[in-house]
Amino acid sequence: MPDLRAVALGVGAWIGALLVLLLPGRVALATVLVLVVACVGLMLGRTMALAWLGPLAALVAVAGVAALQQTVVATSPLARLADDGAVVTLRLATTSDVRVVAGQYGDLQIARATVSRVEGRGTAWTLDAPVVLMAGEDWPRLPLGTTLETTARLVPADDGVAALVRPMGDPRVVAEPDVWWDAATAVRRSVRAAVAGRDVDARELVPALVVGDDGGMASDLADDFRTTGLTHLLAVSGSNLTIVVGAVIILGRSLGVRGRLLHVLAALGIAGFVLTARTEPSVVRAAAMGTVALIGMGTNGRSRGTRCLGVAVLVLLLLWPRLATTAGFALSAMATAGILLLAPVWRDALMRWTPRWVAEAVSVPLAAQVACTPVVAGLSGQVSLVAVGANLLAAPAVAPATVLGLSGGLIGLLWAPIGVVVAAPAAWSAGWIIAVARWGADIPTAAVDWGTGPLAMVGLTALCLLSVPLAPRVLGRPGSTLACTGLLVVVMLVRPPSPGWPPDGWALAMCDVGQGDGLVLRSGPRSAVVVDVGPDPALMDACLDRLRVTSVPLVVLTHFHADHVDGMAGLLEGRDVGAIESTGLLEPAGGVRVVEEAAGRDPGIAAYGETRRFGQVTLQTVWPRPGAGGGGAGESEPNNASVVLVAEVEGIRALLTGDVEPSAQRAMSRDLAGLQVDVLKVPHHGSRHQDVDWLTSLGARLALVSVGEDNDYGHPAADLLAALAGSGARVWRTDLSGDVAVVVRDGEVGVVTRR
Repeated sequence: MPDLRAVALGVGAWIGALLVLLLPGRVALATVLVLVVACVGLMLGRTMALAWLGPLAALVAVAGVAALQQTVVATSPLARLADDGAVVTLRLATTSDVRVVAGQYGDLQIARATVSRVEGRGTAWTLDAPVVLMAGEDWPRLPLGTTLETTARLVPADDGVAALVRPMGDPRVVAEPDVWWDAATAVRRSVRAAVAGRDVDARELVPALVVGDDGGMASDLADDFRTTGLTHLLAVSGSNLTIVVGAVIILGRSLGVRGRLLHVLAALGIAGFVLTARTEPSVVRAAAMGTVALIGMGTNGRSRGTRCLGVAVLVLLLLWPRLATTAGFALSAMATAGILLLAPVWRDALMRWTPRWVAEAVSVPLAAQVACTPVVAGLSGQVSLVAVGANLLAAPAVAPATVLGLSGGLIGLLWAPIGVVVAAPAAWSAGWIIAVARWGADIPTAAVDWGTGPLAMVGLTALCLLSVPLAPRVLGRPGSTLACTGLLVVVMLVRPPSPGWPPDGWALAMCDVGQGDGLVLRSGPRSAVVVDVGPDPALMDACLDRLRVTSVPLVVLTHFHADHVDGMAGLLEGRDVGAIESTGLLEPAGGVRVVEEAAGRDPGIAAYGETRRFGQVTLQTVWPRPGAGGGGAGESEPNNASVVLVAEVEGIRALLTGDVEPSAQRAMSRDLAGLQVDVLKVPHHGSRHQDVDWLTSLGARLALVSVGEDNDYGHPAADLLAALAGSGARVWRTDLSGDVAVVVRDGEVGVVTRR
């Protein structure tokens, strides 16, 4: 039997961190005090075993550290200066690699850093405070470990950092990175160089497998990995370390290393892995869990592994209490616990009628998946049905891709051509993993929508707990195991109907495609005009499947930004598609290429002023007017060149606005004076930059906002929503309601949603 006392320490530590981080300060303090007093009283009354003293001590210790860290950050001079929006001079050292993210007005460089000196408002402070550095795309990209000085504006921040640093000038480098950072960067660069000549997806997956470097991974492939439960391969995880350090141990044994020297070699392997993958809290967490997994593989591994798991959780939370609220920490801890506690029992049940290697291959991913399912569903709202099978199929290729990819990078430091040769099988192995992810995601019911509400999560957690005692009984008999497997295969291969969807009388649907647009106008049975296709082919394809659309006589792409055109391949999947039209401004060029490559032809230009009919749909193009300018200062020219349509379907008049910005809206208010519509597709996902007077003058009864959940742009703007509601419009948003369908029944207009 595993020793669960150490696991209880980890659970106590986790609860202590969550109490402080999630509850208001005074409530958290009162809760901790009540727990301490109650437990001490019960112990003195001899109604509680002394064994509870350890978890209680862990809870109090971690809660104290978390409270102390929050207090230190909140009272830092940086935090006070940030509250005032002060401009200061900083000395700081970067503690993470630069990550480039798309901002509303251009790309942003994001990195974590530690400030050692700040000077502002006539005072200088020496300190040690964490910050987030957010610079423009033109700011020099400095390597991890660089110490620099810069003038910056401070902005208030959360997430455990003292401030958000917005540089206002070029930095002055004070000290270059230490030699070990240079060495780690050289290894990462060499791994990429060793597979640079391979398929575009494979050359991005190999660095992700080796050191979690997934910066160039295509978004659609990352989505396929999420759907198939393979996301853990794209980030630094315990499995990465287990494979790399395991290979180091095997190599050491083959060279005659034994005893304590082997432990030293393993420790050096762990240290090297952490440096190469970066010494961020998430990497150290992955290293700790990987070390626990390695211990679990040794003699008496189950007992020793569970003890180490509890201690690892306690130590990690004492160092970084905020890990308790991160998904990566929860997934790592739960997966490790599942492998240590559940997999051996389920393996023994399977071994009654299968070879040991089969039993272990099935029980390990199954246990990890069951343990992680509530967390994954809480994050994604889905339960993957293909995860176990996908992990089984991908598993044989993971170790070769990881070990040979790293070996190719290391050898490439000495002789690049040999490194390329060694890394070639790593790229082939990565290709197999990619094929598994693509194949699994294309299964009709690869995942089922579950929801993230309290009842849904409690029910799912209860089902997972129920599987713990039931699984050995099912797995111990070939008949029950094969029957359950067959039932699962049938469920995956047959796409279930969506009850009540599409709704009767639907005329227009706004697809939930995330942060983008995808509108469908019903032109006939199984036929529709599509306006924009969103950023994700899979999401657009799935929405059209749900609407049972098999024929698309016209596709209008309002402009070529990725959130409007990157889903083109999904629309073309298995459908008859007629004309494809867009705006005359062929920018950005990347979006134009996406459309041309997916469709195999150039899109036509939507003719201004032309009125056409497609079945039940009548369309008039009302923008861009020939000769119209590019827009005002700070506005996007491609946005203002969006094709704007007035559509009529089943007696409903709708204005479809693309992403036009205020100057274009003002021009249309003059061109279309007196225009009244029933439905308004709100421009630019509800951005705050609008001609509100015009939008509210249209008399729309329904305002549709296509917007991604938890997007980084602040869409939709609260003041715009209030103005629309004040004008009498009912606002519907895809981030809250999912697919939104406008229906006409008995002459009345209504809305039906599908979440």
